[in-house]
Amino acid sequence: MNVFKSIYDYRELLKTNIQKDIRGRYKGSFLGVLWSFLNPLLQVVVYWMVFPYLFGRGVTGENYLIYLITGIIPWTFFANSVNIGTGSIKANAGIIKKVYFPREIIPLSQVCSGLVNFLISCVIIVVFCIGTGTGITYHVVALALIAFVQTILTLGVVLILSAVDVYVQDVENIVMFIINMLFYGTPIVYYLKQFSGAEGSFLYTLINLNPMTTLINSYRDIFLYHNWPNFQALFIVLIVSIIVLVIGYSIFRKLERGFAEEL
Repeated sequence: MNVFKSIYDYRELLKTNIQKDIRGRYKGSFLGVLWSFLNPLLQVVVYWMVFPYLFGRGVTGENYLIYLITGIIPWTFFANSVNIGTGSIKANAGIIKKVYFPREIIPLSQVCSGLVNFLISCVIIVVFCIGTGTGITYHVVALALIAFVQTILTLGVVLILSAVDVYVQDVENIVMFIINMLFYGTPIVYYLKQFSGAEGSFLYTLINLNPMTTLINSYRDIFLYHNWPNFQALFIVLIVSIIVLVIGYSIFRKLERGFAEEL
C-alpha cells in the first residue's frame, strides 16, 4: 500500500510529468498534438493501400479499414509506451541524481501519457466507424475496461525494462527489435484465418497466447463487430497483467537502489 500512498503524495509531480511528456513528444513540430491522430492514421492508410493490393480483397475483407484502425491504434499505444518508457529512467538521470521522489513515477507518467494519447486517438476510430457506416453501439462502454487491462500490462513491462535499461546498455535496441517482431505476431494487419489449417496449428496457438491478441480482438469486438469482448479471455489477460505488474514493480524497486550510481 506504500506505493499508492507515495504516488498520491507526489500526484502533482505525476500530473506535471504527464503534461510534459504529452507536450514534449511533439515539441517544436508545426502540427503539435495533431500527430497523435496523424501518426496512426498514416500507418493505417499505408497498410490499407498495400495489403489489399498484395493479398487481394478476398483476404483482407470488406471492413478491412476499420479492422486496421482498431488494431494499429491500440498497438501504437503499447509500442510507443514500451519504446519510450524503456529509456525513461536514463532520460531523467539529471533529476534522479538531484531530487528525491518515487522513481516509479517516471515510467508511470510515460504510460499514462501514452494512455491519454490513445484515448484521444480513439476519436479516429469513432469517426471512421460512423463515416463508413459501421456505426457505434453501446458495447463501446467496455473501452474503459479493455484500456485499463492494457495499461496494467504495459506498465508492468515498462517497469521491468526501464530498470534493466539502466544497467544493460543494449536493452533499448533489443526492445525495438522485439516490438517490431511482436507486431507481426499479433493479428493487426492480417486475419488469423489466413493461415492454412489455422485452428490447432502451432502458429495459431502461439499468436493466441499473445496477450495483445486478446486486447486487439476485444477492441474489434466493441467497435467493429458490435459484440461484448470475450470477458473470460480478458480476465485471464488481466490476471497475467497484474502478475507482470507485481513482478515488474519488485524488479524496479530492487534495481532502483543503484540508479544514482549507474546513471
